[in-house]
Amino acid sequence: MSDQILKARALRALHTPGAPLVLVNCWDAGSAKAIAAAGAQAIATASWAVAAANGYEDGEHLPRDLAIANIERIARAVTLPVTVDLERGYGATPDEVADTVTHAIRAGAVGCNLEDGIAAGGLRDPGEQALRLQAARDAADRLDVPLFINARTDGFLLAAPGDHDDALLDATLARARVYAAHGADGLFVPGLVDATLIERLVQASPLPVNLMAAAGTPPLATLRALGVARLSHGPGPYLQAMRALEDAARGVVA
Repeated sequence: MSDQILKARALRALHTPGAPLVLVNCWDAGSAKAIAAAGAQAIATASWAVAAANGYEDGEHLPRDLAIANIERIARAVTLPVTVDLERGYGATPDEVADTVTHAIRAGAVGCNLEDGIAAGGLRDPGEQALRLQAARDAADRLDVPLFINARTDGFLLAAPGDHDDALLDATLARARVYAAHGADGLFVPGLVDATLIERLVQASPLPVNLMAAAGTPPLATLRALGVARLSHGPGPYLQAMRALEDAARGVVA
């Protein structure tokens, strides 16, 4: 059995409701090594941070070849499982998404995020997104790697806080059921911070739930009690590191 398959299985096993996998997101090999040295169980990238570190805006403005090369350097630098933010999959069609996923796996990834937001704003039709997720799953199966596909849905991220209600949660759960039937292994819902809605989502979701740390996110102990399986930090670590670097530079050049 290959080392990559073992890492993929290890990543999957870390998604336990009530014992959330905490991911401090990296942006390059150096930051991945620092996070690994701190005792992390897995390494995850954040597309916003990766793009910013390379001088690009988020939203697939970073060329795919650079994104894949970055994955390869990160996977080579650490011994932990690596899951990567592939944004919308760098493709207009399911076949193009499959090609991106194939390259990411060959670069060393054992997990990925694929989001249902679209460049023009709003959400992709759930049926269309399901075909893209299924293409990703089929690509991983062809390589015999049990890739952990984290299906990101952006309804809460795009909605105003006042619109975070039961109707939006029901729409999110409807997507979760479709995505689960088409190869997704996890459900990532950035923007959701309300404990009552989190609890309802966890109880009804067919997939383990991943949240993103943000202002208003309940404490980790609360997320454990609610049954969350994964907590990501998105661009936060990059922004914190850049502020620290700027402060350090001011102390030298001022």
